[in-house]
Amino acid sequence: MSRRYDSRTTIFSPEGRLYQVEYALEAISHAGTAIGILAKDGIVLAAERKVTSKLLEQDTSAEKLYIVNDNMICGVAGMTADANILVNYARQAAQRYLLTYNEDIPCEQLVRRVCDLKQGYTQHGGLRPFGVSFIYAGWDPRRQFQLYLSNPSGNYGGWKATSAGANNASAQSLLKQDYKEDCTLKEACGMAVKVLSKTMDSTKLSSEKIEFATVGQTEDGKIYHRLWSADEITALLKEHDLAKNEDVEDK
Repeated sequence: MSRRYDSRTTIFSPEGRLYQVEYALEAISHAGTAIGILAKDGIVLAAERKVTSKLLEQDTSAEKLYIVNDNMICGVAGMTADANILVNYARQAAQRYLLTYNEDIPCEQLVRRVCDLKQGYTQHGGLRPFGVSFIYAGWDPRRQFQLYLSNPSGNYGGWKATSAGANNASAQSLLKQDYKEDCTLKEACGMAVKVLSKTMDSTKLSSEKIEFATVGQTEDGKIYHRLWSADEITALLKEHDLAKNEDVEDK
């Protein structure tokens, strides 16, 4: 019965379902896990890399985490090619707002603009939904640090800790169990790698398999964001006894 209704995004099934949107969500459920955690002094994003090779340039080949503007970064779970289109759209929208009003766009307003585009792809014939979920991490003067999750339908919501991708249910359960309202950015980083280690196939991680990024605030009140280098990720993994022994791996 479902085959009569799943060829177009504009047709509802008798149960009121849009199968193409559900198929997009299914594609995301097979992608690498992405995690976002909101701390009192910043936000951490962590993501599992599916494409790993010793020939890959680690410092220049971001697969899951992207910088949107000066106050916002995002993590993705799903089809990376689809994510690139939406990331570029978000960057252009942020720059147009900055050029018009001479200030950075509010985080939720930018998320809403991207979600409006995603929703349009579920309503017009001849188009397919974007097969990607986004976790947005940002800061603005009105609401301070913020964390949002959006899906292919164009729906979004604010979160204290969230995840997307493979093993999403177990990751959400672990985050609900370990999250504390007053956790610091450093504690959130430790929580992120611990959750990833339990949701990925291996209990020991390496910098080749994960990406890390943080948004924080300096002592003088300036907002910063940065994508972590491989050495910084390795140091964090060693601190929490989650680093893979390279000598054993080589053998």
